[in-house]
Amino acid sequence: MMVRFTEQPALSRRTFTMGAAAIAAMMGLSACGGGTPSSPASTESKKDLAAAGAATITMWLDAQRAPALKAVAAKFKADTGIEVKLVIKDFAAVRDDFITQVPTGKGPDLVVGPHDWLGKFVQNGVIAPLELGDKKSQFQDSAIRAMTYNGSVYGVPYAVENIGLIRNTEIVDSASTTFEEVLGKGKAAVAAGKAKYSFLVGLDPKQGDPYHLYPLQTSMGAPVFGTNADGEYDPKQLALGGPGGAEFAAKLKEWGDAGSKVLNSNITGDIAKEKFLAGESPYFITGPWNVPDMKKKGIKFAVDPLPTTGSKPAQPFIGVNGFFVSAKSANALATNELVVNYLTTEAVQDAMFATGSLPPALKSSFDKAASDPVVKAFGEIGAQGVPMPAIPEMSAVWADWGATELALIKGKGDPAAEWAKMVANIKGKIGA
Repeated sequence: MMVRFTEQPALSRRTFTMGAAAIAAMMGLSACGGGTPSSPASTESKKDLAAAGAATITMWLDAQRAPALKAVAAKFKADTGIEVKLVIKDFAAVRDDFITQVPTGKGPDLVVGPHDWLGKFVQNGVIAPLELGDKKSQFQDSAIRAMTYNGSVYGVPYAVENIGLIRNTEIVDSASTTFEEVLGKGKAAVAAGKAKYSFLVGLDPKQGDPYHLYPLQTSMGAPVFGTNADGEYDPKQLALGGPGGAEFAAKLKEWGDAGSKVLNSNITGDIAKEKFLAGESPYFITGPWNVPDMKKKGIKFAVDPLPTTGSKPAQPFIGVNGFFVSAKSANALATNELVVNYLTTEAVQDAMFATGSLPPALKSSFDKAASDPVVKAFGEIGAQGVPMPAIPEMSAVWADWGATELALIKGKGDPAAEWAKMVANIKGKIGA
């Protein structure tokens, strides 16, 4: 997962592709329909949908996800007479294009994307809240939390993504609960000539990687933001500082280039992956996007829970992909019918999993996908994670956070002083 910390990182786009016909067959849908939405509108009300607006719903999405939605688009047209036009967009540009075009009336009716776009979408008034009713309980709680902003649900989730600790089982044969134990086993493997590196995690050469290091930080009691009474992130509660933050800062320097070299500023994400695939380390912190290459390489591995570094759980960020409805949709009734009663179905959620292989957000789909132990392990880790903050203030956090971590890993400065300076800078930017 390549993340740029000058702005909010979006979900990984490492996906597999399946043909539309294969997905349709897997969903039990023919090219002209088949399958049953969970709570479809009545025949009469479906006719009203077409009469209430345009004859076409436009959805923006990336090329990898389009095949999974062709069958349901055909089903929706067969049921309602309304075409669902799937428009392929450049993932890197789609968020800003959506924000720019929706107010002009030229944007789509809905867009597919990660939940960490949510804050900017709401801030700019370009998406509408959804009424999911009883369907909310059919989804993973963490996925619904991620799609909630100011008390309202704004998106239908379909996939949950997070990191875990990948262990080469031919080098280390058992899981560990603490990072200290992980490093002990890793060092023993190096000493025995079984590995070259005790532990691998990729770092951006300019911005470090707060995303992949976050579980180690949260375990020391230094989450990025506190939460309000509703459990939503509060930008006024920047929680990076305090004793936990200072302790984590000291560990970064201890683990870095001038210390034990557990964290190596010269090892990027691509290099870390290359070294792990070459069998040069027993451990690699990464996500499911790198699993296909591990399988292709023949690496025997397990996905272990993230190890603790302090007295608190090691909580990763989770990213949730979903469907968002434009606040300016000219066909709002039909678009809501599609999103709430078709895209929430098990058939569609299964198809999205088949395309991306990320743990499904729908519980029933996840239960089936969890027959794969890798999916099950990542899903269980994600259930203990926390949503990536979608509040707009988060975009002002990454640069100082990443740069400070990288400086400490390179052995520069006093950890407590540098971390306190970082916290002060961020507070100034967000007005905390």
